[in-house]
Amino acid sequence: MSDICKNWTQWLSETRFSHMDEIQKEQTFRWLFALRDVVISNAGIKNNDKIIDIGCGTGLLSFGVLEKFQDNVELIFSDKFEDCLVECEKILKESNIKNRASFLQSDCLDIKLPDNAVDVALTRSVLVHIADKQKAINEIYRILKQGGTYSAFEPIIRSNTRYHELCDPSSITDWEEFKKAEDDFMSDDCDPLTNFDAQTIAQNLDAAGFSDGNINVEDTPSTYVAKKEAIDKWFDSAPSPDRPTTRQRFLKYFDEKKVNNYIEEVKLALDNKMITVTSKTMFIRATK
Repeated sequence: MSDICKNWTQWLSETRFSHMDEIQKEQTFRWLFALRDVVISNAGIKNNDKIIDIGCGTGLLSFGVLEKFQDNVELIFSDKFEDCLVECEKILKESNIKNRASFLQSDCLDIKLPDNAVDVALTRSVLVHIADKQKAINEIYRILKQGGTYSAFEPIIRSNTRYHELCDPSSITDWEEFKKAEDDFMSDDCDPLTNFDAQTIAQNLDAAGFSDGNINVEDTPSTYVAKKEAIDKWFDSAPSPDRPTTRQRFLKYFDEKKVNNYIEEVKLALDNKMITVTSKTMFIRATK
């Protein structure tokens, strides 16, 4: 098992929230459960449907389905990484939920199922980690039965609030240079985190053959008091186990001394100030 694989469960459960205080975590968990319910509702699941949760992670969508439908549906937990499936199986055994669940270790670029195998395919924040989104969406289309539904949630990271937008330019040395660098890496077409938006995903769905596709884009604001201790974690928390931190991204443009000075100035500029950051997200629903 690779180091990346070993780290995914920990990243999903702990690392991705490490830069948040308790208020932010509470807001985030409420938001996660709300978006879970939207994805499941959009899927139009019926009794006896066969459903796959692709890139299930620690099972947010899967357990939402099982809580609602239990053994009235057939559910496949699917993930590339074994540790995620082990964690889901452990949670399932401890839950006492009646179920018809199975586990499939499979890359979403090559799903180990035959054509026309499932009624519903679900994903949450999966495409954001895949460089070749067209190939992934083609695979989802392939395994769906005719008339089957794909329902998903994805963050549009390239449109998120950026650090330079939170600071008064007069408080940051070389603010324009850091703005330019951040704008550059936040729109990098080679980075799976930033190489897409709602328009490109709509094009991917059309190219795969989906009909009746719908993408609903939303802005999700979060308002809280910034603390300098947490700001360090903003720059040092990886967006996934296999991607560079924000600090590392800036180090591709500037030397370490300059990056460290920038981070210190951001901390001074924002410490104990009320800030609002906005995440742009989309819900996807498409029919084969």
